[in-house]
Amino acid sequence: MKREKQGQPSEGSGTLRERIRKAADSIKERAKNMNNEEKVPQQEQAEQELPEQTETVELDAAALKEELEKTKAQCEEYLDMAQRKQAEFANYRRRTESVRTEAFDDGRRDAIDKLLPVIDNLERALAAAGEEESALKSGVEMVLRQTKESFTKMGVEEIDPIGQPFDAEYHNAVMQGTEEEGEPGTVCAVFQKGYKLGNRVIRFAMVKVVAG
Repeated sequence: MKREKQGQPSEGSGTLRERIRKAADSIKERAKNMNNEEKVPQQEQAEQELPEQTETVELDAAALKEELEKTKAQCEEYLDMAQRKQAEFANYRRRTESVRTEAFDDGRRDAIDKLLPVIDNLERALAAAGEEESALKSGVEMVLRQTKESFTKMGVEEIDPIGQPFDAEYHNAVMQGTEEEGEPGTVCAVFQKGYKLGNRVIRFAMVKVVAG
């Protein structure tokens, strides 16, 4: 009987173990409750801060969008200004080029007009020399030829309308001829040759026109 009592756990030891287990479970439960109690304020704080952060982000995005729109409008304004200035400069350059070209042509026509009497006198001198050859005549011919070649290089054209229909844009009629001198309305004599530069007449040809 004594051995059987020794092999079985005593009632006191079972109660002690049960108390220890309950105490451990109680400690764990309190620790879990404490963790839950700490998490709840943190979660509530996070939930309170989240709308504030979202609102801040939205405000920042709106401010950036507004700044972007202002920058875009300013860029478009600068681009339009640059394009207008470029167009104005192109127009100014064309006007300047046109004025420069016109001034150059006016100066060239004026210089040519001043040299035409020289050509007239050289041609008169050759006509007066007749058919007789001489060193003086050869010199005059060379000067006249070089002068006309220079005029040709500059684009100057001679107006010598003998036998051609009268054209008031290039001819200046100073005398009237008879039917025996040619076809009616044609130039039968040229008293002074005319010259033109391109489409601009420098000097009209002085002519005699057959009546008709």
